[in-house]
Amino acid sequence: MYKEPGFSTLSVQSGEKRKKANHGITDAIHCASTFTFSDTKELIDFLENKPDRDEYIRYSNPNQNVVEAKLAALDGAEKSLLFSSGMAAICCLLLAKLEKGDEVILFDECYHRSREFSRDYLSRWGIVCKFAKTGDFAHLKAQISDRKKLIFTESPTNPHLSVIDIPQLASLAKEHQCELAVDATLATPFNLQAIRFGADYVIHSATKYLAGHNDVVAGVISGREEALESLRSLRGLLGCVSTPHNNYLLQRGLKTFALRMEQHNKNGIEVAQFLESHPKIRKVFYPGLESHSSFLIAKEQMPAWGGLLTFEIEGDRHAASSFVDQLKIPRIGPSLGGVESLVEQPLYMSYNHLSPEARAEVGITDSMIRLSLGVEDTDDLIADLKQALDIV
Repeated sequence: MYKEPGFSTLSVQSGEKRKKANHGITDAIHCASTFTFSDTKELIDFLENKPDRDEYIRYSNPNQNVVEAKLAALDGAEKSLLFSSGMAAICCLLLAKLEKGDEVILFDECYHRSREFSRDYLSRWGIVCKFAKTGDFAHLKAQISDRKKLIFTESPTNPHLSVIDIPQLASLAKEHQCELAVDATLATPFNLQAIRFGADYVIHSATKYLAGHNDVVAGVISGREEALESLRSLRGLLGCVSTPHNNYLLQRGLKTFALRMEQHNKNGIEVAQFLESHPKIRKVFYPGLESHSSFLIAKEQMPAWGGLLTFEIEGDRHAASSFVDQLKIPRIGPSLGGVESLVEQPLYMSYNHLSPEARAEVGITDSMIRLSLGVEDTDDLIADLKQALDIV
């Protein structure tokens, strides 16, 4: 009896043809901007029947088609669409699904750029943006009006790693005739398949874990094919497409995705447990720890919790900076999800534009450190953290 393929098999095999150009085992990079027709009849057939072929790179590309099919399989979705970045995907979703008089409701721990676009740009077109306290469904429900709406959340959130009860949120959205979009970048399809829990759209910054090597910028939205048609059309109009070479690198990265996630997950929980037990660490934000406010939800929805964690060190911003500067393995940088470990102080890297009062309002402290664990050996990472903590 045929069994459903496992996640690693899907990562390697899905979306790919058995026989490829020139008999290669990997797909060639198709750098053509234009795809030609042999005669007028073939062109008319394309226009009338829309056969499975490409016309112009702003609409589709052979590398893009393969990766989109692979990502749809991993997300458990009918269809996936690739974009030039995660933010391009988010902005395209909001622009395609909302019009003047509509409203979007976001949880307040969503990525600050997602909040900025919704608050400062959508409002220019008469779209109402509201914020609800993360995970507070009563507060969220109080924000809902009679307007056509979209609810937008992350799970887990960045940098506090709050995990949302997606089945409950999906039920609430359906009750009020809202569509639900979940940015699952930190979870990845390996740790969370939000569509199976009722989300209408799942978004990933493919720059992070999906590509996994800190050398790609791309975004993806997964969902029902019919629901994504307006996004596909707007993507072609705006031209916010991922390039053939980017798509090739993303496809290559996805083939080791499951293997990498195993190590990211291992590093995440073991480093979180080490830090929580250390006397110089005030608090650790990691949903795999029982001390985290989202632990029970995370345990129910996710088999593991990824390689990103946030913690507060004893002392002030200078103590945090001293600790960061003593680390030998992680490098200071703003991204996450790659094979190399990265570290940052949110105070400087992402929230330096806010006043101390505004940072306090969104839970960003001076002593907070965000650590994106790569796939280095767990023991080496813990030893490095220990030596840095011994110095400060």
